[in-house]
Amino acid sequence: MPVDNSVAREVTPPGGVRAWWVLAFSGATAAVFVGWYGPLQVLLARQVEGISPDGKESALALVTGVGAAWSMVANPIWGALSDRSGRRGPWVLGGAVAGGGALAALATVDTVLGVVALWSVAQIALNSCFAGLSAAVPDQVPEHRRGAVGGWFGFAQTVGVMSGTGLALAGGSVSSGYVACAVVVVVGSLPFALARERRRVPVREPARKPFGLLRHRDFVWAWVPRFLINLGNAVALLYLFYYLQDEVRVGDPAGGVFTLTAVYAVALLATVLVGGVWSDRVGKRRVFVCVAGVVMSAAAVLLAVWPTWTGAVVAAAVLGVGYGAYTSVDFALVTQVLPAAGARGKDLGVVNIANTLPQVLAPALAAPVVAHLGGYPVLYLVAAAVGVAGAALVFRVRTVH
Repeated sequence: MPVDNSVAREVTPPGGVRAWWVLAFSGATAAVFVGWYGPLQVLLARQVEGISPDGKESALALVTGVGAAWSMVANPIWGALSDRSGRRGPWVLGGAVAGGGALAALATVDTVLGVVALWSVAQIALNSCFAGLSAAVPDQVPEHRRGAVGGWFGFAQTVGVMSGTGLALAGGSVSSGYVACAVVVVVGSLPFALARERRRVPVREPARKPFGLLRHRDFVWAWVPRFLINLGNAVALLYLFYYLQDEVRVGDPAGGVFTLTAVYAVALLATVLVGGVWSDRVGKRRVFVCVAGVVMSAAAVLLAVWPTWTGAVVAAAVLGVGYGAYTSVDFALVTQVLPAAGARGKDLGVVNIANTLPQVLAPALAAPVVAHLGGYPVLYLVAAAVGVAGAALVFRVRTVH
């Protein structure tokens, strides 16, 4: 089968992007991540523990695993539907209202199956928002500004994670935490969802055959490094609580995870905007992605060879610096290798599988390493090796410098 190395015809005009649009876009992105991470960081665990205290670990795994599976399926479908409609805003609005409703309803259920069902609905709905927001960037933003806007995209995601966690903790109860997150999802999405779209979605191009994306070489080689880097990151973070408890011997591993998350977030915010703007100015993407991937892998190496609290704090800061630069520049790179301008939503949905699939695969890779193949030092060296492989493979992309 011949390989098609073409990318989407650039249809956005060469001008800039309005500041109000970036602000509304960032607000909606942060709102979606509040809806995701308030439950994932705090609320689901507390709710499941109250329902099934003796089987809380397996019950929470069921809830999050089923939700992640729905997320992988839903994102490309919502993206394809928004491509067909020619609009992104209505899909953001509909997803926010449905997702907020599902979060509010979660406050009322008292069975594990009820939590599974409503969290799945929330995941499906919020992916409608995320698919529309992701595709809006190549629709509305010229190539030479996508690193900067990708930086705001990553910045907003981090603010959403921190805000969602804060709302969940400040609410006082599981029910009030869900309601607070639901309100933020809807209200935060409204400015973007109701704004007039200055540049409409390109006219839909003829449908590709199944697996037709595999014929687009640069798209595949942009997807593979993203998958590997995210897999290495997922492996490194999966057992962080147990690493602090069993390897580092921290007295309060839960508090330790919170502290490391805060250190990571601050470091990420310090680089997420700088990396994107810098890559725009020099006109290069691949070298930034590669260096960022290597820096993230260095954090895993630190955890392997320096199993102390100080080492963990330094590793969290290093990981944040690397991931901040990576998340903005890699998103800009991916938007430049989309195969069809009229199928951006669907294709970015496929790209987003590279973010969610590692969450499913990481336990299968990490558990046997920890149990039988050398424990945490080997686990973190494996994570580093996977990340370095992903960083190196980004140079297989040829149409982007």
